[in-house]
Amino acid sequence: MPLDSALPSFVPAGAPADLTVALVSYRSLSFLPRCFETLRVASAGLRVRVVVVDNASGDGGLEWLATHAPDAVVIANADNVGFGRANNQVLPLLGEEPLLLLNTDAFVAPDSLHAALAALAADPALGLLGVRLVDENGLPAPAARHFPGLVSGFAQKVGLKRGDPHADELVADPATTPGAPALRPCDWVVGCFYLVRGAVLRQVGLFDPRYFLYFEEVDHCLRTRQAGWQIACLATTTVVHVGGGSAAQMPGFAAGARQVSVLQVESALLYWRKHGGLLGLMTALGLGLLADAVLALKAWAKARLGRGAAGDAAVHARNARQWWTLARATGFGTRPTR
Repeated sequence: MPLDSALPSFVPAGAPADLTVALVSYRSLSFLPRCFETLRVASAGLRVRVVVVDNASGDGGLEWLATHAPDAVVIANADNVGFGRANNQVLPLLGEEPLLLLNTDAFVAPDSLHAALAALAADPALGLLGVRLVDENGLPAPAARHFPGLVSGFAQKVGLKRGDPHADELVADPATTPGAPALRPCDWVVGCFYLVRGAVLRQVGLFDPRYFLYFEEVDHCLRTRQAGWQIACLATTTVVHVGGGSAAQMPGFAAGARQVSVLQVESALLYWRKHGGLLGLMTALGLGLLADAVLALKAWAKARLGRGAAGDAAVHARNARQWWTLARATGFGTRPTR
């Protein structure tokens, strides 16, 4: 189906814009129609430029864009360069306007762009903004995050810290929750809807290219906070985020719920070495190994008692070996492997 003339068109490269939206696509053809339809509806009354960076998907997405979104700027990579590097490719196309990083499996509400830009304009100290997220069933998803902690993360992983680890990271809707703030300050926001002020990009830049996937938003938000900017999550508009659609198809992504992704472990090692030095890296490595050793022992004991699967202990043992293997492969957190 050709471009729907009843919906707003996007502005071309080089033209003045109120907002540039970056979409990184990796085998996400199934999400593109809904993503573009909701994005066009939300763009009414705004000059929006959309830049799609395709990470060598090979799934027909480029052909779909040529037919259904010819007004989008398309960058076609010959290889999958990862999430952070792909978003960085959009920077040369920017003017002074803010940049919205939007996942292809994130579907904006009709008011999302207007509400987010208004919140950014209302507070000159606000450098970076996320929004309330829900899943396909309308259930709240974590959006306003805390910076990771090594000890708290270990305690949560091995079961010493009870309860939902994301319970205090959910953003309540003020329309249904009396007293819920419209704007919630936080440490970092999830990258599926990630609005960055242009001045922040000029001062701080965007993502550290060493992160292939995971931790790039955490690192960028930390640097943004260190530069004196505030970060918050807006609760008055809601974005539906499916989650994991593209990442699950990447090499190094673990399919099992108990198996830790190679991509996550590598990025964690790079992050803790960068922001904690050698001591931070060795602490992260030690706690990661210890956590999997504890979990492997617990799984083995449960299996012996007939309360767990016999293979669970082996999964945690593989995770522990993965921590050590990747620590060596990254030069103990000093370089990426991809």
